[in-house]
Amino acid sequence: MSGSTPDAHRTPAANRGPHPVREVRDFIRAALVTPVARDHTESDAAFRRRRVVALVTLVVGAAVLAFALRIQPGDPMFYVATLGLAAVWATGAFASGPLHLGHAHTRAGGQDARPIVQSLALGALLLALFLVGAVVVAQVPVLRDPVQHLLDHARLGSLALVAVLTAVNGVAEELYFRGALYSAVGRRHAVAITTVVYALTTVGAGIPLLVLAAGLLGLLTALQRRVTGGILGPVVTHLTWSLGMLFLLPLVLSTGS
Repeated sequence: MSGSTPDAHRTPAANRGPHPVREVRDFIRAALVTPVARDHTESDAAFRRRRVVALVTLVVGAAVLAFALRIQPGDPMFYVATLGLAAVWATGAFASGPLHLGHAHTRAGGQDARPIVQSLALGALLLALFLVGAVVVAQVPVLRDPVQHLLDHARLGSLALVAVLTAVNGVAEELYFRGALYSAVGRRHAVAITTVVYALTTVGAGIPLLVLAAGLLGLLTALQRRVTGGILGPVVTHLTWSLGMLFLLPLVLSTGS
């Protein structure tokens, strides 16, 4: 027999594979907690101008959104209104001042990567969370029916067109809320304020679950904006979540019909 002990055959801790809990912790810290270095300082005049443009855009956009969400499914005006809403958000965002794509932390410790992979993962996780919740919502008609009514725009109209409009509006919303508005609020309370404002813009639809969804999505993308310093990460997360919900949510809700 060999004289070696069982400990002699153990893999040194430094050579073992990544620990799942540590990997998740490091991912959350890199994607949502620790900001990358950047300098987006602007003059007082430019900051005041951004605030005025952002406020005007918010008032107009909220009104158009409330109108669009109350259009009956199957009405072609829905497409016009949602495209107009995207135009309002995007125009206001670009008119407010410079927008930045942002950067993400790399596994090697750098800060020169674009926030794409992290954002895809965050969007997929948020989508999975909502779909699990939808299993419960599907069993409660008072919660399920208003959401199904909203999804009827895709069921009774053109799904392909609704998907395109969903993507366009997702990009436009991030340009404004995590771009122009986030920069206009200032550094101290930008995450909280933009999250609350984003959620409140959906109140006019009269769907409590939509307000909740906007709040959670708004919080996640605002944290990304704080960390990455730009809109690319929030855009990728938003599109992953919204397009996934468009195609998968009706399937989950149908289980309760």
